[in-house]
Amino acid sequence: MVNIKPSLPKGMRDFLPSDMLKREYVFGIVRSIFERYGFEPLQTPTLERRETLFGKYGEDAENLIYSASHQRSNEEVAMRYDLTVPLARVVAQYENELTFPFKRYHIAPVWRGERPQRGRYREFYQCDVDIVGVSGMTADAEILSILVTAFKTLGFPRFMVKINNRKLLTAMGVYSGVPNEQLIDLYRSVDKFDKIGAEGVEKELLERGIAKDAVNRMIALITSRKPGVENIDYVASVLGDASGAQAGVQELRELSKAMQDLGIDDNHYEFDFTMVRGLGYYTGPIFETVITEPNIGSISGGGRYDDLIGMFRRESLPTTGSSLGIERIIDLMSEFDLYPAALGGTVVQVLVSVFDSESRAFSTQVATTLRNNGVRTELSLEDRKLDKQIKYADKKGIPLIIIAGPDEIASQQVKLRRLTDGLERVVGFDQVVDAVRDLLS
Repeated sequence: MVNIKPSLPKGMRDFLPSDMLKREYVFGIVRSIFERYGFEPLQTPTLERRETLFGKYGEDAENLIYSASHQRSNEEVAMRYDLTVPLARVVAQYENELTFPFKRYHIAPVWRGERPQRGRYREFYQCDVDIVGVSGMTADAEILSILVTAFKTLGFPRFMVKINNRKLLTAMGVYSGVPNEQLIDLYRSVDKFDKIGAEGVEKELLERGIAKDAVNRMIALITSRKPGVENIDYVASVLGDASGAQAGVQELRELSKAMQDLGIDDNHYEFDFTMVRGLGYYTGPIFETVITEPNIGSISGGGRYDDLIGMFRRESLPTTGSSLGIERIIDLMSEFDLYPAALGGTVVQVLVSVFDSESRAFSTQVATTLRNNGVRTELSLEDRKLDKQIKYADKKGIPLIIIAGPDEIASQQVKLRRLTDGLERVVGFDQVVDAVRDLLS
């Protein structure tokens, strides 16, 4: 037999149980918040038809899509690049079976042919929440409320949801005198504002051939820093009747009012006209959440994309949503020490030891009783010395061990030992469930 060196494809990862517990903790919290707001789960296949994915993301992104083939298949297929385009396909394909507004969440892996580096993988999870079928800003406000609730619940103390509007951003460019064919260059440069600052954006726009007076007007608009709705009012007063300005301003004003009605903490959002969002399918409000202290960049992004579903049906449907940067969030939870201490490194709450082969039946009965009462219990499956069983439990992070030797069995009792502090308690067999719960608490 040839020995194979164990290894993974580049950009792929394994998650050992201690990692999975942290991941499932975060997934569980965001899933519960989604469902609290009335969103329901959706799952789609790993593979989509090639024509479903291509032509939706832009040429640069499509170079990263994994194509898949099989010698017995006549279909051209590819691995899903995100969860948004599959949502659009599902809505068009099953519209007669769905109830609108359609509120769905989707937590699943996606694949991109990125160059692997720290924090960037070829297989990673996305976590999306979207509303299909509502054109008003109440839907966008609900998505923003979910984001703020999620990050508060996870324990992030200092974060900010930045809000802008694609219509307004385009109106700013047109008003400033940027030619239509250079608007995409404008977006790309402004999108780097957090990294290179106003001077860097100005320099890059000039290098792209945009006139200096147009650049100056644009920089003045996007760098306005007035509180709350005052920032919207200021830009509205400058732009006046510029094409698209009134529609963008009106949407942001309606969104602000809806957010106030939902009671969203205004310390956690701001209207920031330097925020762009890279994907080209956004049509209205866009939003991005950043950690403000320390300043480490974005942990969620989304917005309104009313035209995407129209690529799969005769008429489009208004849609808004957001994707939580779930992989980055999971890493930051460790970095900021936000996981509860009780999470530990194992799901097991109790190890029931086996003293010897003759006592196995009694130990098995104890383990079965605990399991039947909802206690996550591991029964020792090998006849090992007791000290080795205790070391095993300690290394694995199991908080309690139950010892039942000949003396305990004779009196129908068990000994409980809490490994964190060595506290011991001897109780009758009929009291073991309550005693375990008490020591765990």
